[in-house]
Parts: sequence; C-alpha cells; structure tokens
Amino acid sequence: MINFALSVIVHAKPGKEEDVADFLRSARPIVEQEEGTRAWFALQFDESTFGIFDVFPDDVARQTHLSGGVGQALAAQGADLFSTEPSIQNVDVIAYKLPGETS
Repeated sequence: MINFALSVIVHAKPGKEEDVADFLRSARPIVEQEEGTRAWFALQFDESTFGIFDVFPDDVARQTHLSGGVGQALAAQGADLFSTEPSIQNVDVIAYKLPGETS
C-alpha cells in the first residue's frame, strides 16, 4: 500500500536551471536503492520551478528518504542551486494507481 508522499518544490537561481535539472536526473540512482520509496518523480513546472513527488508505504520510509542521499544532497547543494529554500510538504495519499497495485 501507499499511504504517504512528499511534495518538494524548488526554484532555480537564474542561470542554474539546467544544473537543477541535471541534479534531479542524477538523484534517480540514489532513489532506486531506497526500498521504501515506491515511486519517485522529478518534475519541471516552468523554466525555473522544479519539483519532486515521491510515495511511500509508511512514514518510516518517508523519513528515511528525507534523511537519505537525495535529502542530504538537497541540503548540501541548495544554496548554490536554489533561489529560495525548498518547500517540502508531507502529503497523505488517499487513492492511487500504479502498475500491479490497487489502493
């Protein structure tokens, strides 16, 4: 089951848009190693606004993800890449559809 999610929104500094996109692409191998991260999406909303949306079976997996490699990288590189602090929202999943899954 998937009951928990994270929504993260970041705004690239001017001229850092491609660096942010590259950073998000480079996070995929890290996330693939996280057993509790059931689905992960890196998103681009407009030229400078990016996001991450990921889902988890429980809050333990969500917290593990937040303190894991991608969360640490966000904290380490954030000042260089982002014009503001990332907006991180805990989200409750009320329904979903994934291959082979039912809500």
